[in-house]
Amino acid sequence: MTRQTHFGTWSSRRDLCQDRGRTRSYSMSGFDFQRDLLPLSSSLSEPDTTSFGESGEKNITLLHSIGLIVGLQIGSGIFSSPGVVVANTQSVGASLVVWLASGLLGWTGASSFAELGIPLNGGAQAYLAYAYGPLVSYLFAWTAISALKPGGNAVISLIFAEYLNRLIWHAAQDEVAPDDIPQWAIKLTAAAAVLIVSMICAATRNLGARAAVVFTSVKIAALIFVIVLGMIQLIRGKASESFSRPFFEDSSHSPSAYSLALYSGLWAFDGWDQANYVGGEMKNPAKDIPRAIHSSMAVVMTLFLLANVSYFVVLDKVTVGMSNTVALDFGHALFGPAGGVVFAVMVAISCFGALNGSTFTSARLICVAGREGYLPATFGHLNKSRQTPVNAIILQAVITIVFINFGGGFRSLINFSVVASWSFFFLTVLGLVILRVKEPMLERPYKTWIVTPLVFCAVALFLLCMPIIAAPLEAIAVLGFVLAGIPVYYLTNPNRDQASLPAFLGFFSSCFSRIRGQPSASTGWVAVATDGDEVEMLDNRTSRLSN
Repeated sequence: MTRQTHFGTWSSRRDLCQDRGRTRSYSMSGFDFQRDLLPLSSSLSEPDTTSFGESGEKNITLLHSIGLIVGLQIGSGIFSSPGVVVANTQSVGASLVVWLASGLLGWTGASSFAELGIPLNGGAQAYLAYAYGPLVSYLFAWTAISALKPGGNAVISLIFAEYLNRLIWHAAQDEVAPDDIPQWAIKLTAAAAVLIVSMICAATRNLGARAAVVFTSVKIAALIFVIVLGMIQLIRGKASESFSRPFFEDSSHSPSAYSLALYSGLWAFDGWDQANYVGGEMKNPAKDIPRAIHSSMAVVMTLFLLANVSYFVVLDKVTVGMSNTVALDFGHALFGPAGGVVFAVMVAISCFGALNGSTFTSARLICVAGREGYLPATFGHLNKSRQTPVNAIILQAVITIVFINFGGGFRSLINFSVVASWSFFFLTVLGLVILRVKEPMLERPYKTWIVTPLVFCAVALFLLCMPIIAAPLEAIAVLGFVLAGIPVYYLTNPNRDQASLPAFLGFFSSCFSRIRGQPSASTGWVAVATDGDEVEMLDNRTSRLSN
């Protein structure tokens, strides 16, 4: 290798990038593009392989996809969010309308994702990279790892803690109001749950997958029990006062209140975007992704609406509005303390399972980020004996516990999570509209009505503007997390041209590259993968020289 003042040459007949990572390529309906993406859907089943690309046999059928989306959406939200919704809408009718609107809004978003996601595999991050470039895509990944995943885990753990604490307090007292349980007990229980789940995930790499089937069965069984028992009460004519008065009596007229209600409804429907993460593994994605989305959304919307009707059949709206553990109150009202115990145990088990699965996947995202250079390399290491990402699990647990203690509680964390995620959902679907204008000839195996993404963007923009009034602290926190990712992107991206950086960021990025043992482009040369070609670099531009 020779290095000169104004240019340098580096020739080799071996792949010089063997130790510098891999290039991930994506194709979207015939258009190839490459981005430095942080693979949010990667797994560590093969420790040395991280790929978004198509590999292996396509074995996910339409039925599997429907089951996947339904199972992901039926979670802790339907057992905790109804109270937040009715507390803001203040009437049964308005509450049911919000649940219907939440489902339809998720449906429009899922339909838009279907157009973007065929045959691209990778979810919202890949779409953002295609429409806006790598920086916006990275900010989504950064926000997911630093805020969305830990914040979501904090919400699930707090729901688990509320159900478990009310179960314990009911054993000592006949009647326990939600406010009777001290917040320190709920937070302590939630933190303990996070630590226990973290130890389980660190101890074994297979328990999460095996236990997922059991936990999913329990939560679906609990939801079906709620619906069946509520419908039986309605048929028997033993409905609560909520059904004997006008449905829309005392409805709220505040737009900000309805936005907060929508946040909780959307939180319950969260998961509608997940089918696109496995689009590349479907046998026939052009047909199966739209069918899976439409079928699963119809099923989940029906189940959630029936569950809310059942809650109001058994409980009055005041009781529902005060409770974050509505399933426990439902069982207690029907069968006394024993019924409350049964439903509390079922929901607590399902929440623990959801926390276990989310911790399992979130820690692996941190591990992949460490391997790709976006986080310190120590977080990318696997434990030698357990083959689990212990360091990543510890970091995930610490961030989650911080959210539990300083996140403002269950309802504030829901607002934070929805505002953060829907900011990027809005940009993703807006990208569909942009691509319709900029690339009208782009091949689209599935094409949704243009009104679908427009409606989604309009409502999402409303939801993102309302936090300024309804939840300003959560909005400021989201903005802070997103903006913090910008300098991190420039500091950690090894392929970023140093000359395009601000001076202070260029200095720190160069130092960071040296720490990782990687040459900076500003030093006059970079390692380039070649197959026997000679590479000339002049002013940070490369060109191939013939042998």
